[in-house]
Amino acid sequence: MIRKHFVFTGAVQGVGFRYRARHAANLYGCTGWVRNEADGSVTMELQGTEERIEMVLEAVGRGMFVRIEGMEVERMPVVEGEREFGG
Repeated sequence: MIRKHFVFTGAVQGVGFRYRARHAANLYGCTGWVRNEADGSVTMELQGTEERIEMVLEAVGRGMFVRIEGMEVERMPVVEGEREFGG
């Protein structure tokens, strides 16, 4: 189990990014959260296996109007007891 913090830039707000992230996280059993930022970016934390986190990212990136131009990634400590994905 790992946790990663992401900051996405590009066409990531107003295009269903957060909806797709919530759906994919629930589908692949990841926990964490996602939110829009004032600067137009989207911040997300995902917790799960490396493989499942990658599956969530792939699903979000397949969004019809989503265009990720930049992605910063930072490994975070696992949040014990976290049970769902919010945002």
